[in-house]
Amino acid sequence: MDEEELKKKLTPEQYRVLREKGTEAPFSGKLLHEKGEGMYRCTVCGNPLFSSDTKFDSGTGWPSFDQAIPGSTKIITDDSYGLHREEVVCAQCGSHLGHVFPDGPTETGSRYCINSVCLELDPKKS
Repeated sequence: MDEEELKKKLTPEQYRVLREKGTEAPFSGKLLHEKGEGMYRCTVCGNPLFSSDTKFDSGTGWPSFDQAIPGSTKIITDDSYGLHREEVVCAQCGSHLGHVFPDGPTETGSRYCINSVCLELDPKKS
């Protein structure tokens, strides 16, 4: 899918975050308080990214996960805005998802801080 097709498929906010490396406002995301079980997928390409089993409330204002599905994401050094961070992108389509920080509360030590607009929850089938 080229960028013009993506601009038609995505909302302006989704496009800004996913393709222009933006960030949604904290505590505004539709999935922040989501408790349902299932698989979180990339809004652009449907790539499975995070299991609901890895989601936790970090109190930061964005959905947080302690690990990604192996091979589903890539980590890129991000030194923008005078900060050193690790950007998380979809390994399949390259879309920006958020950042990962080394301050997670579980044994992984990771906190994937992900924008809600980047994710779609595929509910677990009973």
